[in-house]
Amino acid sequence: MAKRDYYEVLGVSRSANEDEIKRAYRQLALKYHPDRNPGDTVAENNFKEAAEAYSVLSDIEKRKMYDRFGHDGLEGQNFSGFSGFDDIFSTFGDIFGDFFGFGGGRRTNSNRPTQGQNIRYDIEITLEEAFSGKEDTILFERLEACEECGGSGAKPGTSPVICQTCNGQGSVIKKQGVFRLSTTCPGCNGKGRTIPDPCPKCKGNGKIRAERKLNIKIPPGVDTGSQLRLRREGYHGENGGPPGDLFVFISVMEHSFFHRDGDDISCEITVSFSKAALGTTIDIPVIGEEKEHSFELPAGTQPGDIIRMPNKGMKSLRNSAIRGAMYVQIKVKIPKKLSHEQRELLEVFSKTEEESLSDLKNKAKSFLKRIVQ
Repeated sequence: MAKRDYYEVLGVSRSANEDEIKRAYRQLALKYHPDRNPGDTVAENNFKEAAEAYSVLSDIEKRKMYDRFGHDGLEGQNFSGFSGFDDIFSTFGDIFGDFFGFGGGRRTNSNRPTQGQNIRYDIEITLEEAFSGKEDTILFERLEACEECGGSGAKPGTSPVICQTCNGQGSVIKKQGVFRLSTTCPGCNGKGRTIPDPCPKCKGNGKIRAERKLNIKIPPGVDTGSQLRLRREGYHGENGGPPGDLFVFISVMEHSFFHRDGDDISCEITVSFSKAALGTTIDIPVIGEEKEHSFELPAGTQPGDIIRMPNKGMKSLRNSAIRGAMYVQIKVKIPKKLSHEQRELLEVFSKTEEESLSDLKNKAKSFLKRIVQ
């Protein structure tokens, strides 16, 4: 019987990428899983067919050969197709582990060096500190190798021994039907070693929790969400592996006057309507500067007008010599109560506005009248 096209078997196009091929195979493997279809020879054959198709299309060289010459090209490369369930599970153990909850039977070396876990440390700073940068001392806890036993977990003068249950592998293999199940060794809890005489200081763990004091330097221009990465300051690794890293997450507090938007900042200034109309000089604080900055508010300034002040914003994190801009929004205050003198003056001003408006209306009427004539 002629073999079906491998792309057809997996239900993917000939241009499918690696993830699409793997996803299609997983779905078929789950559907035709032998333990889910006991005694069903059709399902078993479909399972074998899908495994064979995946073994070719997941291999770059085999796939190129198949695309060019088809099944005949693979026969010339000594490809024999389906080679048994044990071979499937050892080759594609990651796929079955993801879907069926167990590994593919490949033994893992539990004694290999493993990097330690990373540590997160959160710090909150003011906007002024974010502008100028800050040096600080932080205190945190981490797991370090026990000095008493050198991290072995064994009492000084003794050493861990190879686990007799798993022979140092950290896992034991059980066969269930067509599958080989890899489970954590109960004798050593996956470590591959047992400790007959534990270290009294760390109780056989090989690590102790210790306080660590560290000086850090926060650069100018940081913002909420910025991170500092201090390498090898995390938890110590396993079996001689390197320590993890320390990540300092920065949060910048809200400011009572300035509002930040990237490297730019903004603020609001309230002036009286008379000063907005006549113009005035305003002194305004600037981030990172001790003295206030004076600028001229032009006559006729309207409520909501925004004045841009270049190079008065935050320092750039990429280049502290570069600064953003500051935007000043003008708010005009209307008095709720007026003195007698103020009311009289405003009434006079109001009359002049009405007279000006009346003049405009008369001019408009005269102009329209000339047009009509």
